[in-house]
Amino acid sequence: MAPWPEVEKPETNNYIGDSSKQNQNMAGKEGENHKGNVASLGNKGEIQPAFSTVALIDETRQEEEDPWALPELQDTGVKWSELDQKGKIIRVLYGIGKFIMLLGLLYMFVCSLDVLSSAFQLVGGKAAGDIFKDDSVLSNPVAGLVIGVLVTVMVQSSSTSSSIIVSMVSSTLLTVRAAIPIIMGANIGTSVTNTIVALMQAGDRNEFRRAFAGATIHDFFNWLAVFALLPIEVISGYLYHLTNVIVESFHLESGEDAPELLKVITDPFTKLIIELDKSVINAIATNDESAKNKSLVKVWCVTETNVTLQNVTVPLPDNCTSPDFCWTAGNVTWTLMNVTETEYISKCQHLFANSDLPDLAIGLILLALSLLVLCSCLIMIVKLLNSVLKGQVASVIKKTINTDFPFPFTWLAGYLAMLAGAGMTFVVQSSSVFTSAITPLVGIGVISIERSYPLTLGANIGTTTTAILAALASPGSTLKYSLQIALCHFFFNVSGIILFYPIPYTRLPIRMAKTLGNTTAQYRWFAIFYLLLCFFLLPLFVFGLSLAGWPVLLGVCLPLFALFIAVVVINVMQKRRPHSLPEKLQNWDFLPVWMHSLEPWDNMIMSSLAFCGKHCCGFCKCCKVNAEQEGAKDKQLKTMEVYENTMAMADEGGRRAPAVACVDKTGTNNTAL
Repeated sequence: MAPWPEVEKPETNNYIGDSSKQNQNMAGKEGENHKGNVASLGNKGEIQPAFSTVALIDETRQEEEDPWALPELQDTGVKWSELDQKGKIIRVLYGIGKFIMLLGLLYMFVCSLDVLSSAFQLVGGKAAGDIFKDDSVLSNPVAGLVIGVLVTVMVQSSSTSSSIIVSMVSSTLLTVRAAIPIIMGANIGTSVTNTIVALMQAGDRNEFRRAFAGATIHDFFNWLAVFALLPIEVISGYLYHLTNVIVESFHLESGEDAPELLKVITDPFTKLIIELDKSVINAIATNDESAKNKSLVKVWCVTETNVTLQNVTVPLPDNCTSPDFCWTAGNVTWTLMNVTETEYISKCQHLFANSDLPDLAIGLILLALSLLVLCSCLIMIVKLLNSVLKGQVASVIKKTINTDFPFPFTWLAGYLAMLAGAGMTFVVQSSSVFTSAITPLVGIGVISIERSYPLTLGANIGTTTTAILAALASPGSTLKYSLQIALCHFFFNVSGIILFYPIPYTRLPIRMAKTLGNTTAQYRWFAIFYLLLCFFLLPLFVFGLSLAGWPVLLGVCLPLFALFIAVVVINVMQKRRPHSLPEKLQNWDFLPVWMHSLEPWDNMIMSSLAFCGKHCCGFCKCCKVNAEQEGAKDKQLKTMEVYENTMAMADEGGRRAPAVACVDKTGTNNTAL
């Protein structure tokens, strides 16, 4: 059998478009070759190879496509100018209906966040109060930090954990200086909500990439600020001294209640579902033993407290309130004493007012229902925004939010976004609500990651201004401490912004969030692992070590922290200056694969999910649908391909065979998440 002729300097065929033009051009080129190079071609036996023009286009697109670029939301409907009068009226009515539906979904979304917070308090509120009781642990700043994270995650509200801290400080159970690390931890714990919200967009890889990065940019800022500022605070106490000077310089008086703008709208609905008596958690934290047996569910909403002077018996004359109001009748000693009596007037009207269920059962029921409503509202909000934000509307909104000012005022746009984030957070009275609301907007591509960063920083500032107003409305006994703690929270966030925003090179949270977004887009299970690690496992691990004392905590954490820093530095040098490292450290190939790659873990998790999925009809059906969709796309691509000779057609079956496994694997990967 004759050998295949050698192919030298193959020329790719770049003809795309009309086949007749392609044939004419090819005929012309063949004529020229026939005139000048017939002998040469005949001697060399040169055969032009075949190439798929569609495949070439796809490769070019893949090279040019930036996964972080904001997508163009194309308007596929009929243009406004092409509509008649009736069509224009119908479109306007549809737009108004969608806007009303969007407001309703946002209202339900915020209410579900409120109920979710109540559910977490019912499940872990008393445990949170018990955690705060151990004074020896709270005096350790690292333990105080992780306690702040855990308690805020359990009660899903930094304002609730801050109120517990204020109660403890005013009761002299905790000093202001020892409370500052707990406030830093509460700042980290409050960012878990929008991270959970980002998981709801895991259906589309690029949306999930942007949404998860937009949510975790808040986490990375808080963690970096703590790593930088907690050692400075422990050594110098600058936050304590600065806020103490400010508080002492004012002549403070108790004010009126702070405005709760969003609560006025949401409370009528959420109070029909559940009402809590949050004073029980404060009482447990302040060592009130009688509060342990009380329920967090509020039963009586309208009560009246009366203080009357009554004759009461006391064991001994020494227990009398005054010698003038003390007398003995037989063997009984009497005295006059103020007695406080609570008169219960009317019961609450929420669903669980007359329920005999324990707090844990009610909390689990509300947790499941609130998560269901939260996920449903978020999915519908994303779909509604995708249908509304198209064409001209999307371009106007994206230009308004993401466009920078002309040079030399380009830096000003970020600070205006920061002010906007602070203002919106002040209006909704919660940084969790605001950051959770912009997370789906980042996912669908309306807000860029670079713009969501100053918006998130503004939300951090906005929630501290709300805390300051709430502190100014505190009673006289707790006014000083609550205001000082709120100011510590404010200046902590301001210090973090000074460190990680003004200079573009120092905006590390953006780069870290994008790296994590790329990882979670490829391995979506890693998002759940990150959530559990940062907000549960790591704080619990450090808290357990802190119970053993300083020597154990430092002996374990310092080597681990040094190893972590070394790995980060080596990774950076491997990417930027690999030749400065020893040859062995220029890559991680000397380690086992499972230690430097997520691929083995991904294979293990996907195979286990696939094994479990065989016993689930819904999973198998979903896999079948995905496989059929992939097969349809593959068939469509094959019909579009153009070949120059029959050799490529003969080889097509061989090249297609491995792709089947890839499709199956991809389908399984998508379905599992």
